[in-house]
Amino acid sequence: MKFSGMTVTLWSLLSVTACQKPATPAQGASDTPAAVEANASLYKRLGGYDAIAAVTDDFLGRMLGDPKIAAYFENVDEAGTKRVRQMIVDQLCAATGGPCVYAGADMPTAHKGLHISETAFGVAAQYLGESLDKFKVPAKEKDELIGIVASTKNDIVGK
Repeated sequence: MKFSGMTVTLWSLLSVTACQKPATPAQGASDTPAAVEANASLYKRLGGYDAIAAVTDDFLGRMLGDPKIAAYFENVDEAGTKRVRQMIVDQLCAATGGPCVYAGADMPTAHKGLHISETAFGVAAQYLGESLDKFKVPAKEKDELIGIVASTKNDIVGK
């Protein structure tokens, strides 16, 4: 999963517009912290905004630390990198049921002309998984988030 135009790719990975709604507690279910946690949105189960921002920072660091991926950012200045970072945070926040709004381009438009390969997409997904592991995100939440990211693949690869 190498990202041609990693800048756009990173936030595209995290840019699903479908937000998950918390499940309604079953009749008679207690309102204990465990019950609330089980029914919470993915956003809440991930730890909210600060946790998503921390994972994004680590993820971007991994991407920029890879010479093959960093090349996609060679024409992106510091302000552009900060903007990309915020776009990823906003996309992840919105896609997981949080209060954020993603105001960027749709994924096909954002990746047009970048020619992102399946390999590049895979590398980015691997880095995201490593970042989630670093922060000890439980398997269920990790799988849900990776599933959201994977759903963007057809809108990113080969554009």
